Amino acid sequence: MIRALQIACASCLGFCLVGCDGREEREPMWEQVKIGDIAPSGDDKRSMAQMLKTIHFGVRIFEIPAENVGALDKLWLELEMRPLRFSSHSAFRANSFSIGAGQMRLWDRAHELLYAAGGQQVVAVSLLLSDSEDNDLIVRGLGTTQRVFYTAVNGAKEVTTVGPGVIALRLQAEKAPGSRDMCTLIGYPVFSVPAGGSIPQLAERAKSREFSFTSAAFALKMAPGDFVALGPDKYISDQTALGGLFFSKPEGSLFFSASEGKPPESKPAVSIFLLICTRINY
Repeated sequence: MIRALQIACASCLGFCLVGCDGREEREPMWEQVKIGDIAPSGDDKRSMAQMLKTIHFGVRIFEIPAENVGALDKLWLELEMRPLRFSSHSAFRANSFSIGAGQMRLWDRAHELLYAAGGQQVVAVSLLLSDSEDNDLIVRGLGTTQRVFYTAVNGAKEVTTVGPGVIALRLQAEKAPGSRDMCTLIGYPVFSVPAGGSIPQLAERAKSREFSFTSAAFALKMAPGDFVALGPDKYISDQTALGGLFFSKPEGSLFFSASEGKPPESKPAVSIFLLICTRINY
């Protein structure tokens, strides 16, 4: 299933995030901002005090029947696009990714809408992120080599070969400059090869095989109580498409019927990720 990896070595995401209209009729265009200005630095020789500076997140992962994916439109309408920035919003959407941000007052409402769509919570974990460090949330394992088709930042249709390894959601966080109670969260899909042990050569070899899907990256500033929801805009059964590989489960999951006496039924499913900032220690 899905589980949290150990915090990996730090890596900066060196590309520009620009805003977009999102819901084009009601959201303003954001000015460009460089990820390098907000991403963690790469200093490995940190003091103990620095290591104690952490940002805490809660992660909830839901699955809903693929046949109900249209019900997610209600969730996206409740949430906001204005806090979010992207490497390319058009590429983000072309990869069939949807996202929205909310505050604590909408946390219960988001759960209510997911349960109304026939959803079930399958994962609830806590993540502790430090400046200059990544955390990979495993989405699925890849037992063999396969191709993945995706839309690049420039809108071109691209393909890459990955595997064996894992597809994960890579998260980076740091305190927002000039504020004690705000952080910046960056997330993007990544293929990686988990490197067990502490042998530097093996770690470097695993790192060299990584592939980051930065065209589906997002970033936003958050305070404790703020959250972000990430999910698909449609169901894609094709596991060679980035959106299908990341969100879809065509092999199915067991869902319990609301009708009494009816046994659970296996149905194709999609995953939705909720990430809430719970505490900032600085």
